[in-house]
Parts: sequence; C-alpha cells; structure tokens
Amino acid sequence: MKNFIYIISIGLFIGLSACNDLDLAPLSEGSTDNWYNNEVEINMSINNLYGAGFWGNDQVDWTDDWTYRENLTAITSATVNGEWGTVEGLWANSYTAITRANTIIHNLENSDIGLSQEVLDQYKAEARFARAYQYAKLVSHYGDVVFYHDNIPLDEAYSLTRTDKDEVMKTVYEDFDYAIDHLPVSYSNNEIKRGTKGAALAFKARAALYNGDFQIAKEAAQHCMELEVYDLYPDYGELFLPENRDASEIIFSIPRSTALNSDLSARGYLPRNSGGYATYDPSWDLLASYLCTDGLPVDQSPLFDPKEPFKNRDPRCNYTIVPFQSEFLGVMYQPHPDSLSVYNFNTGTYQINNDTKGNQFYASFNGLVWKKGIDQTWVDDFSAENSVIVIRYADVLLMYAEAAIELNEIDDTVIDVMNQVRARAYKVAPSNVSAYPAIKTRSQDELRSILRMERRMEFAFEGLRYMDLIRWKIAEDALNNPDYGMLDLEQLREEIVNKDLWFFPEVPQIDQNGVPDFSSMAQKGLIKQLTNRQFDASRQYLWPIPTKEILINSNLSQNPGY
Repeated sequence: MKNFIYIISIGLFIGLSACNDLDLAPLSEGSTDNWYNNEVEINMSINNLYGAGFWGNDQVDWTDDWTYRENLTAITSATVNGEWGTVEGLWANSYTAITRANTIIHNLENSDIGLSQEVLDQYKAEARFARAYQYAKLVSHYGDVVFYHDNIPLDEAYSLTRTDKDEVMKTVYEDFDYAIDHLPVSYSNNEIKRGTKGAALAFKARAALYNGDFQIAKEAAQHCMELEVYDLYPDYGELFLPENRDASEIIFSIPRSTALNSDLSARGYLPRNSGGYATYDPSWDLLASYLCTDGLPVDQSPLFDPKEPFKNRDPRCNYTIVPFQSEFLGVMYQPHPDSLSVYNFNTGTYQINNDTKGNQFYASFNGLVWKKGIDQTWVDDFSAENSVIVIRYADVLLMYAEAAIELNEIDDTVIDVMNQVRARAYKVAPSNVSAYPAIKTRSQDELRSILRMERRMEFAFEGLRYMDLIRWKIAEDALNNPDYGMLDLEQLREEIVNKDLWFFPEVPQIDQNGVPDFSSMAQKGLIKQLTNRQFDASRQYLWPIPTKEILINSNLSQNPGY
C-alpha cells in the first residue's frame, strides 16, 4: 500500500507546533497499515471524529451580544487577518476531521472485516455526517475552500486549489443525505453522543440556510420535525442547566465535564459576589433587543420603563440576563451605585455588595451579568458541566419558518412553529393566544423582522448570533455601533442617580432587525462608550485563508481585502 501523510498541508502547522516528535501513527489511533481490522478499531476511529475541537458554534464575543470591559476581538475591531489564531485553528481542525473521515470511508469501502452491509453503511454514514458538517462550516466562514474526498499524497496537497463553494455544497448535501438514509433515529445507550438521522437533517437545514438554499433548508427542517422525536423543553430557563443535558430538545451536543478539563473559565461570567470577575457580560444591545410582553420592541411599547428595564419583557430576557434586585446564586444582584450591601440568602445576612461600582471599580462595566445556563456548580469549582449545545429543536422550528418566509411560502405552519417557540418562553400552550403575544401577521417583511428578533432572544449566549449577522448582511450595522456602559462612579451618581434616570436614562431606538441605537444618550453624556466596535463590510463577510496555507501552496488564492 502506498503510504500517505493524511494530515496534509492543511493543518500541518498545528501538528508541528503541538509536539516536537511528530508521531504520524500513535498507538491510540493506529495507521492505515495496522488499523481498521475489526469493529473495535473502527469505533475508536469514528469516536475521534466527535472530538470537542471539531464541533461547536461561533463565539459570542464576536457579536453585539457581548461586552468585555474595554476589550474587542479581531472581528469586532476589524483587525482579522490570515495570521489570527482562530482563522488558522478553524481551518486546521476542520481539515483534520475531514481527513480522518476520508480515511475511515476509504478503509470501510476497501476492507473486508466481516461486518454486515447495514453496519458498514451506518459507520460510513457517521463519517460522511462529520465530513459534511466540517465542509459546511468551512464554506460559511471562508467561501470557496480546498475540497477533496480522497486521501492524497503530500505533493498533491501542496498544489490543491479552491473549489467553488456551490460545488462543495452539492457534496455536503449528498453526504448529509447519505447520513439521513443510514443513521439511526436514536441510540439505545444514553451516554452515546453520536450522529443521528435528526442531527443530519438539522445540520443540513442549517448548512442550506447559511448558503441561501432556502428550499433545501425548509425541506430538511420539515423532515426533522416529522420524525416526532424532539420537542421543546417546557421550561426555557431550566433547559440549559447541567442536569438537563439529555433533554429531548437537544439534537446534538458535545459533553463538557470538569473531570475532562472543562474549556470554560467560569469566573469571568460570574458576579463578583459569587467569587467571579463579572468581565464577560451581556451587552446593553442585547438587553434592549428583547421584546416587551405585548410583542413590541422597547421603543414602540408603552409597557417599557427604562428605569426598570427587566419589567414587562419577554421572559427569555430575565432567563438570560440576571434581573436587578433578584436572587442569583444565593445573593441579591443589584448594581445600583448606592446599594453598598446586599442580602445573602444562604447566610440570612447582609454582605458587602461587590457587584456595584460604589464598592468595586471592576464590577460589571455595564451592570449586567449572564444567567442562562449558570448555576451553583459554576461557583463550587469555577467550572461548568453544561453540555455544549450545537443544535436544538427550537432552531429547527425557526429555520423552517425563516426558509419559508424567504421563499414567501407563508402559511399556518410558519406562524405555528414561531408561536411554539414564543409560547414556550411564556410557559403556555401556543393555542392560548391571550397569555402571550402570539404572532398573527402574514406579511413577509414583518415576519422577517419578527423572525430575526425572535432568533436573537431565543439563542443568545449559544453562538448563533455571529452567523446570523453575517448571512443577513447586517453585521455592518450591528458591529459598527459603539458598545456602551455606565458612567464612572462620580458622574453616574451626579448625572443618572441624582436625576432619577437610573437605569437607562432614555429609551433606545430599535431598527427593523432588532439592533438598538444608543447614540442619543451618548451625545448627551449620559452613558459611557466602552469600545468602538468596527466591522469592515468590504472584506469581513468572509474570513481570510490562513496565511500559512497561502505560503505553503502558491495555488491558493486569498479572499478579497486580505
């Protein structure tokens, strides 16, 4: 057998920098010469396709949902280039997974290991499922990408060119279709977190939606709904807690465990009263984007009171961001500068309030902290065991609705699925239209606007906002607005508290996509600009091809503007 280097130039530098002695066939993984001889070895290889580094959504801090004091990312500062580690890492990890999948498929098709055709088809379906996911992710970020379905020698790898993304997507849909046909609906072992028919349908719908193939997206989402194996968890606030990691709403997730070196540093998200730093916080943009309980944005609803911004809001607001003067992790949360002590529900006594600028300069710079999915386990060892939810049933419902809206195929099913998601937030049946702001309009423009606001409310803190901004082409609006927070302590008391303007001094304006405008308050000196977000629309809707790949392969072209 001719020997190939399977981790080819695509991702080569990751491997070289990770260890001094590059072992191309570690004993835990085998090689093509001594592996794939039995089902145990095949299962081990397939399990390697589900590594946490290969799956997951985008970062919240690339979006207008996020505040990190006075810091920006490469995306929100418009400094993205081909040497950014995230650009290199996504490319390398995706191609590592693709190459592993290709290797598995090649060996399954060319080896006689005595397994039934049904079992072989399922294993091959898992590899094609993983491969489709990786190529779809590459296309959504880079556009045209290097494409290969075979194991290739190193000299050929150095000469590969980019393939038109539409051609790549055709094979992505073919791979997903094969997975849909051959993967099981579920596994008997609840501990197994592997690809299923529903996951293949859901990811196909997402890939198609991101690529603007709305008919494909609609049909895939509809078929996923027709499986009737998923449903909305009845309590939105509890869905994301560690004990609900196996909820029937979750279609595909990656387990996270403190025992397995959790990748989440919890202290940055936790309030200072709970031993955290309150550095990674929800933005004012996110808080202002939640609709009121009458279904209207804050600048249109008579129910919105800027002095009590959590009152009369869609319930997902208070499930995602900690409301003021509410118990959180056993302590009252109150960032008001004159609230120098707060009640501790655990001890039954008052304690120094470290979550107010009145006591701590480094308390949350905008007064907000995350709540969604956070519980006492985060405090106990400053880590988290929540599963990383990659896709869930609410996304399938809203993808179906969005695709139908864009196709202008608006019927009762579109309104029904959107109302299912919204009614769940209010803990009522969708038919109980007097108990929540049910959606009734059939206007395409109005539904598009509602859908975009609904997605922001539903999926905050889940890594979906970035690609929504990119595919809707509204990143240039959302990410060219400054990020704001509270004035410094002396000014805050003088200009806001003493003039009875706490918390928001005015009502921000909201555009048709749910993007707030705080500029009027800023011009009056009532709020403080924390950062000056930047987004270069001439280039940033695509990422650059990693510079290392361009240097090693002269046949690779770079995306415009980089």
